[in-house]
Amino acid sequence: MTATQSRPLRRGLPRVPGGDPWPAAGQAPAPIVMERAEGATAPAAAHPTEPAAPDPAAPDPAVNADAGTRQLRRGLPRVPGGEPWPPAALGSVPVPASAMSGAPAAGEAAAPALDSDSAEPAALVAPATAAATPAQAIPAATLPAATLATAPATTTTAAATPLRRGLPRVPGGEPWPLAGLAPSAAVAPTVQAAPGHIVQAPARATSVEHAVAEAEPPVAASAQEAPVVPATTVASVPAVPASAPASASSSGPVPTATATAAPAAAAAAPSVAAQKPVRPKAEARLYGSRTLGQWIKLVVILAAGAVAAAGILVLAARGVTTLPGVPAFLDRYPGEYSLPETAEPGFPWWAQWSHFLNIFLIALIIRSGYQVRTQQKPPAFWTPKRGGKKISINLWLHQSLDILWLVNGLIFVVLLFASGHWMRILPTSWEVFPNALSALLQYITLDWPVENGWVNYNSLQQLMYFIVVFVAAPLAAITGVRMSEFWPKNTKTLNRAYPIEIARAVHFPTMLFFVAFILVHVFLVFATGALRNLNHMFGGTDAVNWAGFWLFAAAIAVTAAGWYAARPIVLAPLARLSGQVSSR
Repeated sequence: MTATQSRPLRRGLPRVPGGDPWPAAGQAPAPIVMERAEGATAPAAAHPTEPAAPDPAAPDPAVNADAGTRQLRRGLPRVPGGEPWPPAALGSVPVPASAMSGAPAAGEAAAPALDSDSAEPAALVAPATAAATPAQAIPAATLPAATLATAPATTTTAAATPLRRGLPRVPGGEPWPLAGLAPSAAVAPTVQAAPGHIVQAPARATSVEHAVAEAEPPVAASAQEAPVVPATTVASVPAVPASAPASASSSGPVPTATATAAPAAAAAAPSVAAQKPVRPKAEARLYGSRTLGQWIKLVVILAAGAVAAAGILVLAARGVTTLPGVPAFLDRYPGEYSLPETAEPGFPWWAQWSHFLNIFLIALIIRSGYQVRTQQKPPAFWTPKRGGKKISINLWLHQSLDILWLVNGLIFVVLLFASGHWMRILPTSWEVFPNALSALLQYITLDWPVENGWVNYNSLQQLMYFIVVFVAAPLAAITGVRMSEFWPKNTKTLNRAYPIEIARAVHFPTMLFFVAFILVHVFLVFATGALRNLNHMFGGTDAVNWAGFWLFAAAIAVTAAGWYAARPIVLAPLARLSGQVSSR
């Protein structure tokens, strides 16, 4: 006999922000089905511990009920612009008949319903829908007298619904859950209730850890309470359930619950805790726009290309020297011409000091200029005391070094013409051009011209020093002033005659020229007699010893210290002497 009682659904959180709780008000309540075993009778007062035995011929509603289908609720799409998930073709899944009849959810006990013909509550039949937990037995002492009627054995079968595997839990891992990890379905064992008890057996396992639960030892029988026999929960693929008939004799052995053994593959499924977590691969650190490995590959490729190009250039130059008339040209113009008799050999002390200051200043100028060009968010800003435009502290350093460099250059030029040393770097004959071409050809063929820098530069060196001192340096100064705050902004005529775009287009290539000149200059100094050449400019002598080398090493150390110190923590106190420093 069955009685159905409606209970209101519990409403939860809204599905959309600001919406109503879900499910919406007015949804159909979930029915609660109460079943009373046929033939159940109330026990006599003289025998409170001997309930009536169940009728073996009574039909099992859970066994005979047909399974139905339930429509799945479709949610959000898995990809932007896609269809709701799951697809319409997978919108229904088979469910047990007990679920279709309105059995309560997992973990909820069915509420007793009153029979219309009797004032006693009907016998309860626990649904097999709990999670994979040990079977729960309800002692008879805790139930009303009418519930001591023996409940029939129930069997619940679950349909084989394959689990859908989703995204991996770690980058680069396998879809979760792992293949074979979670069972597709769990079948509750057939439970034969002991006399005076209602046994609630779980029907589905939720994890592999609860795949096979150990059975609890049976409780010893007593005169006051019937023995309790728990069921064994087995989480496996769907299997054919087996049941055992109930025994009505109080003196015979207590019947136990039987279950189908799980397959060996499900028992051997790997545990989540036993698997080692896959650590995601750490991202490579970027140095600028590339990683360290990419920079190394780029340098190797450029070096290999430079070596190949140099080899081709050397072979081509050697081929040119075999052409008719070229050997005679090299004999007539050996690479240098004679200086006037008034030219003094050697390098005075002011030239040596100016050379050292050029090394120090040009290195920091190139560094700060590159920071001004590439840095998006400066670490600090500087504002003049007399008011004016706020500039970055890197630009302040760049302009301050430019001023010192220009002062050093002006002193060098004045002393150059005052002492007559100008004849060393200023051409005094038109023969400088053919001799420079001859020296260039000798350099390319690796048959370098004779080096005698203490007395006279070769014509190619003389032209390069002339370009550096009298062309590149003034060009860098003029374009730098046009882009600086020292340039008057209100002179429209002057601004139209000398646009800032031209200054920007020339200033950066000029810096690249200085970098290329420094690299080639240092290479030739070390390749054509390092100790003697270093003594010329740092030691003031034509001797071959280590004095000039150690002075050069000291100059490099001072320059490196200035490079390291050119940071806001050191620059800010110096910048405050002429203005205000702020972080924004």
